[in-house]
Amino acid sequence: MKLIIQIPCYNEELTLPAVLADLPSEVEGFDSVEWLIIDDGSSDRTVEVARAHGVHHIVRLPCNRGLAGAFLAGLDACVKLGADVIINTDGDNQYYGGDVPALTAPIIAGDAEIVVGDRQVSTIPHFSKTKIALQHLGSWVVRLASTTDVADAPSGFRAMTREIAMRTSLNNRFSYTLETIIQHGAAGRALSSVPIKTNPKTRESRLFSGIKSYLKKSVTILVRIYTMHRPLRAFFMLSLPFFLLGLTLGLRWLFFYFTTEGPTGHIQSLIVAAISTVVGVQIALFGLLGDLLATNRRLSEDVLYRIKEMERVLLHKGTPRSPTEGAQPSSNEDPR
Repeated sequence: MKLIIQIPCYNEELTLPAVLADLPSEVEGFDSVEWLIIDDGSSDRTVEVARAHGVHHIVRLPCNRGLAGAFLAGLDACVKLGADVIINTDGDNQYYGGDVPALTAPIIAGDAEIVVGDRQVSTIPHFSKTKIALQHLGSWVVRLASTTDVADAPSGFRAMTREIAMRTSLNNRFSYTLETIIQHGAAGRALSSVPIKTNPKTRESRLFSGIKSYLKKSVTILVRIYTMHRPLRAFFMLSLPFFLLGLTLGLRWLFFYFTTEGPTGHIQSLIVAAISTVVGVQIALFGLLGDLLATNRRLSEDVLYRIKEMERVLLHKGTPRSPTEGAQPSSNEDPR
């Protein structure tokens, strides 16, 4: 069993040594533990620092692809390097690397396919009350959308099996945290949480400039991903108010039609009821169309998974190759 710990990095030369210092070189249940850095177009000495501190593999992206793009590039590299389980952590030293065994334990036991570290945000001293409230609200929304019990959805410290890594796809550059939970929760895969520690704050977040920016990006991602993975439910919820309005006004018109005013009274209510019902039907049809597209997307994801699995098997049966090109990287070797 091989464990690879991947770290997406963008200009992390100052914090990376502390991140690597806490990471274990041995974890119970694994024959080997390796580290992998994804250099997301850094302009500083991130790569040199990684090499100097014994990082086994370095994947260099020619330009900044965003956290989500770097995360996916890392998963692809880890799979090609033969990882059975992959840990993802951040390059800003937010998470305590000593909690890696806690993340892998449920996977080793066969109880989970994805384990998300719970930062217990209420106890983090540098989080404001507003940020704590928003974190709790966001996690609650993700739990509803994904039908999982993940306690801390925005946490980036997580473990996953090789199969989950090969089935993961993202549709935004901002982050992988919320989308992956909804994607795999909707697919019925086993997710769980374990409590983890956090380190003191080292710098401001680069993902968003403030609370408003975080809210805007997070809400956009949640709406988009929920409608992608649960389109029938999402569009039915949108159409329901229009159906209820149409039904209420229609019953009102019928009441007056049969009791007092006959066919000439309250025509406005009848018109609005008809329009509202038509709008509701159209929105529901969008949901049916979205459900068909979601089915096709799941089939495509399954085909892509099978292709990746065949590629992985062939890669390890034949001459080893690196995740990007050339020979498989050895310790401190840059795959490029």
